[in-house]
Amino acid sequence: MIATPTKSDVRFYPTRLDLAADIREKVVTLLNQSLAATLDLKTQTKQAHWNVKGKDFYQLHELFDEMAGELEEYVDMVAERVTALGATALGTARVAADNSILPEYPLDAIDGDEHIMALADRYAAYAKHLREAIDATDDLGDADTADLYTEISRTIDKRLWFLEAHLVNRADIA
Repeated sequence: MIATPTKSDVRFYPTRLDLAADIREKVVTLLNQSLAATLDLKTQTKQAHWNVKGKDFYQLHELFDEMAGELEEYVDMVAERVTALGATALGTARVAADNSILPEYPLDAIDGDEHIMALADRYAAYAKHLREAIDATDDLGDADTADLYTEISRTIDKRLWFLEAHLVNRADIA
């Protein structure tokens, strides 16, 4: 069971932002869940970057590093949105580990295909989370946060496509 940050974990500060406090609390809870998943995906992508071996080593090493860099930007964007809503971003490694929606990375992955499969699975789960967050924040009337999620979602879908392109002749894509 994933531990979800609670309202008591997050400190809210006064703000002139015109979103109602109850809406901000719901959005911040979702954003902090996303922050945990984004941090986790970034570190899992770096795990692949550091450890990939095989005939496509150089290309995958570079690709995974670029992907991790993009995720680092999204970590910052999500955390800053939390603080813009007058709350505390919960972004430590321990919080991320406790609250991520992603499964643990297979630490025994070595060759490129193993890393590509592991990352594709995690990018797909993260993409699903982002689409759900777009709908949830839109339903709550926070178009700005929905737009942030939409921006991230476009890149994550593109990266999932890049990963799956390596698996085009494999039965592993469902």
